[in-house]
Amino acid sequence: MIKVRLCFHDRCFDGTASAALFYRFYRERFDAGAEFGFTGMTHRAAQPWEPGIFDGDENAIVDFKFSNSPKVTWWFDHHQSAFLTPADAEQFRKNPGPHMFYEPDYKSCTKLIATVAKENFGFDTKPLEDLIHWGDIIDGAQYPTAEFAVGMAEPAMQLALVIEAAPENGLPARLIPQLAYLPLGEMVKLPPVARHLEPLLERHRKSIEILRERSEARDGVIFFDVGDLDLEGYNKFIPYLLHPESVYSVSVSASAVRAKVSLGTNPWNQATADKNLASLAEKFGGGGHPRVSAISFEPGDLPRAREVARELVATLRKK
Repeated sequence: MIKVRLCFHDRCFDGTASAALFYRFYRERFDAGAEFGFTGMTHRAAQPWEPGIFDGDENAIVDFKFSNSPKVTWWFDHHQSAFLTPADAEQFRKNPGPHMFYEPDYKSCTKLIATVAKENFGFDTKPLEDLIHWGDIIDGAQYPTAEFAVGMAEPAMQLALVIEAAPENGLPARLIPQLAYLPLGEMVKLPPVARHLEPLLERHRKSIEILRERSEARDGVIFFDVGDLDLEGYNKFIPYLLHPESVYSVSVSASAVRAKVSLGTNPWNQATADKNLASLAEKFGGGGHPRVSAISFEPGDLPRAREVARELVATLRKK
């Protein structure tokens, strides 16, 4: 029996959807009896790839940074900041391997995997069209309005809320095999999801008022600090609902594993959005996409996170 270690971006809808898509793709096109082990990866200040993590006959990474380990056999990613070092980037360019795919122009890793699996390996993506569609909508922030993005009416958005914010370690990994086969409407009814959904929706409603009180919007930039609250995983579109005239947002949050600075661009007001936020974040050891990025610090480095956030706010507010 082939053992597959599948590393994915944890507490992220696109990361979890990417893992579910890869899981079904591999089982249908390569080995239906493969034994999968799932490892959720979190962006931290430290090196993410711990010794011994790649313990499979096949080792796959989806929606997360490149590893230069020769044990990695599959890699899919779409982030500008996909490489930990210039040497890693050079290694990939010179010898990408037959099952390694990097396309930063894609809105979501789910869509990237779907395209490659269909075009290169003849995988039938039709049964997963809804998952692929919502992976692209959610990770690409392609909602029609801020009200829709914050309203949380769709099953996919409710599932994303649970995946990203449920206070239960390892939950996304446990949902992957079911997400690969069940409709999204059925996923939100599963007991592991349903028990978290209403408390998280209530937390979501309260977070709107918290961000209303704490947001400082000036010169096209929103800033708020919730580092003293258990609010990592808040809906990132709330700031633009409250301040639709703004172009960028910068925030500070914290959890048990990291302090975090998040940077975002208003999807509904991009006429003057000329800053590459991934490049700004890379200056402080972070990264992401040109329109949305983040920087992770050690849990005890909240003061440094706040200092960096203020520096970034000042940069973005410059005329």
